[in-house]
Amino acid sequence: MAVNIILPPSTLSLWHTKKLIYSTQNRFRIMSSASKSQPQSVASSAVYQVPGLDSHETDSTADKTFERYSSNTAKRNGKGVSIVWFRNDLRVLDNEALFKAWVSSQAVLPVYCIDPRLFQTTHYFGFPKTGALRAQFIIECLADLKRNLMKKGLNLLIQHGKPEEILPSLAKAFGAHTVYAHKETCSEELKVERSAARGLRQVVLSPAQGNSSRSSSTHSPKLQLIWGSTLYHLDDLPFSVGSLPDVYTQFRKSVEAKCTIRGCIRLPTSLGPPPIVDDWGIIPSVEQLGLHCEKVVKGMRFLGGETAALSRVTEYFWNKDLLKIYKETRNGMLGPDYSTKFSPWLASGSLSSRFIYEEVKRYEKERLANDSTYWVLFELIWRDYFRFISIKYGNSLFHLGGPRKVEKRWHQDQKSFETWRNGCTGYPLIDANMKELSASGFMSNRGRQIVCSFLVRDMGIDWRMGAEWFETCLLDYDPCSNYGNWTYGAGVGNDPREDRYFSIPKQAQTYDPDGEHVAFWVPELLPLPKEKRNFPGKSYIEQVVPLKFGSSNKHHSQRSEYGGRHYGLRNR
Repeated sequence: MAVNIILPPSTLSLWHTKKLIYSTQNRFRIMSSASKSQPQSVASSAVYQVPGLDSHETDSTADKTFERYSSNTAKRNGKGVSIVWFRNDLRVLDNEALFKAWVSSQAVLPVYCIDPRLFQTTHYFGFPKTGALRAQFIIECLADLKRNLMKKGLNLLIQHGKPEEILPSLAKAFGAHTVYAHKETCSEELKVERSAARGLRQVVLSPAQGNSSRSSSTHSPKLQLIWGSTLYHLDDLPFSVGSLPDVYTQFRKSVEAKCTIRGCIRLPTSLGPPPIVDDWGIIPSVEQLGLHCEKVVKGMRFLGGETAALSRVTEYFWNKDLLKIYKETRNGMLGPDYSTKFSPWLASGSLSSRFIYEEVKRYEKERLANDSTYWVLFELIWRDYFRFISIKYGNSLFHLGGPRKVEKRWHQDQKSFETWRNGCTGYPLIDANMKELSASGFMSNRGRQIVCSFLVRDMGIDWRMGAEWFETCLLDYDPCSNYGNWTYGAGVGNDPREDRYFSIPKQAQTYDPDGEHVAFWVPELLPLPKEKRNFPGKSYIEQVVPLKFGSSNKHHSQRSEYGGRHYGLRNR
């Protein structure tokens, strides 16, 4: 029998928020209860594609967005050939490197180098630098980029090898006067930039291969690096990077008061023609990269590429109208809609921060502006902050003592670490989050903070082991956010005030009160009463370590703007 419930206006907003927070949990609950005799098999089969649109809808959404961001007013005044070296900017929309290459040439050669170093091992502990799930995501990003470039009259040249060897060879073969690329900030990427620039200087081009009709002497192609990975441009900051505030709040207030966010770059409808290429290359499979193929059979399955990214923005902001409650729901842990889930596409550069900003402003103009619409921008500024911090502090982000050279004692016991990595600690909240990471390449923002705190504070394990394992697994991995956030979580970050302990009982009671998340990822807990799922006692595996502070709340540091939400849109 249907029952109509009429809520008074004063309670409607709160009811609506709670309903949306648990909408996906309820969906999984319904699926599980459909066959009470087989709850585990039902739970283990639940996969949610992100975005949740079909291929026709995603294509249509992307095409309409490209059309809105097209402009035929730009003048093309260059000569010869230019190269676009795609790196972590796997998009067409708001890609300044691509735009400048088009303006400065008669033909543009887009290229992506599959660098074997990306599939080697991490620096300290020898984990795979790129796990199979992120590799598959990048492969999908490349396939989508190639397709979108072809729609613009170009293509994508796939090359296997080191960029510093490939780019000079291509520049010589095609007579390219300039290689355009987006600039990175961390040491490994900077080393590649320097080597590529050095290699290009050794190439000698004839006068006819320049980008100016007045050139009368031989010359070398140049590497033109462009800043395009942040909401606020590096050149627009009201201070030098060396003077960057060590407290996020000071940074945020300063840029909000004194900086203007630049508009998205609008490209012409056609970017062709490309130079004549005999073989554009083939995008490899995961197996061809030396990895074993892994399929997501549970949890969220993210689709790689700009088309999927633009569709997710439309789905979350406009179709589902979830932007207006983002601040209230963002600390969820189960399902696709408690947060934006933009971070994998931001990390691959399939999605521009400035595009998100412009969509938020359009939403505020056409629908409403509130704390939630602002909070998406607040999180993007956090992402900017860690990018700039990586310039200021360099390799100290990867050192045991962090930017402040803090001296703490951690151990590196492999057996203990493996209990954490494999989700076998005896604490359901930890185990569920770690199993989700391994199975899907994603973990909620709240989950990341909890498992970090447990590893470094309760287990006493070297935080870099956790950071490098995240580097392996995360779809949304980038060095600035990952290592910046782990230094914060370990209490060795640049802000000395941020040194927080997360009580597992309190986190479980607050953010997974019915045990829906732990039951989904640890299905043997599903038959237990809801209040027992996070606290199963002897009916679950033995706990590897006692909690440092148990359920005490007195050790929680005062809430700051960091507020435990340091990943920002890295994983929202």
